[in-house]
Amino acid sequence: MKEITSAEFEKEVLQGGKVALDFYSTECPPCEALAPKFEGLAELYGKDVKFFKIFRQQNRDLAEKLGVSGSPTVLFFEDSKEVGNRLSGGIKRSELAWNLDAMIGDKKRVEEIKSKIKPTVTECDVAIIGGGPGGLTAGLYLCQARINAIMIDVALPGGYVNTTHQISNYPGFIDPQPGFMLGHYMSEQTKQCGTKFKVAVDVTKVDLVKKEILIDEQETIKAKKIIIATGTSPNLMGVPGEKEYRGRGISYCATCDAKYYGDKHVVVIGGGNSAVEEADFITKFASKVTMIHQFDKFQANKMAQEKLLANPKVEVKYEHEPRKFERVGDKMMVTVENLKTKQMSVIESDGIFIFVGFKPNVDMFNDVLELDDWGYLKTDEDMRTNIDGVYAVGDVKSKKYRQITTAVADGTIAAISITKELDK
Repeated sequence: MKEITSAEFEKEVLQGGKVALDFYSTECPPCEALAPKFEGLAELYGKDVKFFKIFRQQNRDLAEKLGVSGSPTVLFFEDSKEVGNRLSGGIKRSELAWNLDAMIGDKKRVEEIKSKIKPTVTECDVAIIGGGPGGLTAGLYLCQARINAIMIDVALPGGYVNTTHQISNYPGFIDPQPGFMLGHYMSEQTKQCGTKFKVAVDVTKVDLVKKEILIDEQETIKAKKIIIATGTSPNLMGVPGEKEYRGRGISYCATCDAKYYGDKHVVVIGGGNSAVEEADFITKFASKVTMIHQFDKFQANKMAQEKLLANPKVEVKYEHEPRKFERVGDKMMVTVENLKTKQMSVIESDGIFIFVGFKPNVDMFNDVLELDDWGYLKTDEDMRTNIDGVYAVGDVKSKKYRQITTAVADGTIAAISITKELDK
């Protein structure tokens, strides 16, 4: 692998045959996460594909010409033309390998390359699966106790916090903090303390009894204890525009974001307890709340319904469903369908909240953990699950309230409990 500049781009890349090019930056956590994957694949595929790195800040003109606006960004070239999928942000090893395999094309050659992959084993005291506030806090307490901990996440550190517009109720900050910055502060503090990070990886297999986690199909993490901090994911509606505007006009957390819609019009989608209760909270700030619900009545508890429906700020569109989200200027537009008449209409708003439920991220654990009626992990007061040596913290855990502060508390308790056990 070689580092090049824009002056060498034409010769090395455009005339270089098959090429993988990484635009990186300094002080860039996603770039740090990518580096060992890119270098490892360079050793593996190096006879068939040329690997180059280029420092984006010092080669801005080339980056802008190629439409590269963030770091890291990996581009693939073959015979002077860009091919495959352009990758950026939290880049996984599997995504890189897919593009490399596609460039090589020859199935037998790809199999020959993959046959050279050598499985590795990394041992630690504690493996933390999930890099949200609960997992990061556990990692911080463990490393300060001089316990060897490894943080594993399928995305970048920060978890669901990273998608929140601003957070004003986390202690220690006078001014509201952008969610991604709070997640960054937490992850950097834990990383600098000494917890090792393996992020933007594919978790191939988890054996909670043996305390083994296989990542990227090649590295096995063996631990004495495991902390599950995988969090939850909002139930997505699959409506065009939902993913594109998540965190940029579409929110899933009223406690976090409602305060930013003072004297504005907000659309709330859903009709269960969460939707009705959160819509009522939003009316403390918004001048108007339009509820969109697919059925002819709410499914929330009667008292919550009565309170919401008595509020003059609230308008309800029963038997309607969203079909498209889009932004026009500073407004969020929702195209909705009347399920009875099949007619389409457009609602203009300042922001959209979606409350169609969350699901705990537990699929990778193969039904070996004890769950509550809603699928969340049961624990005792020390965050222990029903499997010896396995703990659960944060939103994936069965509890009444799910906030950043409660996740941080869970992580603290689990880390202290584990520290005392390992010190025996």
